[in-house]
Amino acid sequence: MTILIIEDAIRLGRFLLQGLEEEGYRAALARSLAEARGLLREQDFQLILVDRMLPDGDGLALIRALRSAGDDTPAICLSAMDAVDDRVAGLREGADDYLTKPFSYEELLARIDSVTRRRRPAVREQLEIGDLVIDLPGRRVTRGGRRCELTTREFDLLCTLARNQGRVLSRTQLLEQVWGLQYDPGTNVVDVYIRYLRRKLGDGLIHTVRGVGYVLDRDR
Repeated sequence: MTILIIEDAIRLGRFLLQGLEEEGYRAALARSLAEARGLLREQDFQLILVDRMLPDGDGLALIRALRSAGDDTPAICLSAMDAVDDRVAGLREGADDYLTKPFSYEELLARIDSVTRRRRPAVREQLEIGDLVIDLPGRRVTRGGRRCELTTREFDLLCTLARNQGRVLSRTQLLEQVWGLQYDPGTNVVDVYIRYLRRKLGDGLIHTVRGVGYVLDRDR
């Protein structure tokens, strides 16, 4: 999950950025509303942590603008404005939660989990693509009724392709989503694991798009 932190206090902003990354989140830091708007145009975020008293305005203005535009990205206000009226205003303007400063870091983590859990869509138990069946909880794969024994990495790669059925994924995207690498280290590991999957699953499922990447689609 990628989190946008909007906080102009340098020490607090850096603390949150480092802490969230150590928890396994991806995070970006903006110190003003203008900087935050630029980041929101450039990438997708699954959660926004926003201060209210920023150099160029109230963080609630950003939440209000997002909601007016139909953007329901979860947002938590982090603010020293702790009066009841301030908290009520934050929630009424579209914030999903409101945490007053100073706050406990453990409480912030709990609130992040609570907010994202409420917004989290129901997880599909099974993916079916033609005669390919992927049992997600059991981490089992069959094709045409035949069990396919996959390693953990092979299963994760197959699920990533299956969840993006019909969409071409580049090697860089697969490295990031399956191996957690945010750059291409010059390895051919993706191609190697694609060959493993094709050998175990058979032909007609995973297709190469030359110069781009790979796609799982039974209709190609």
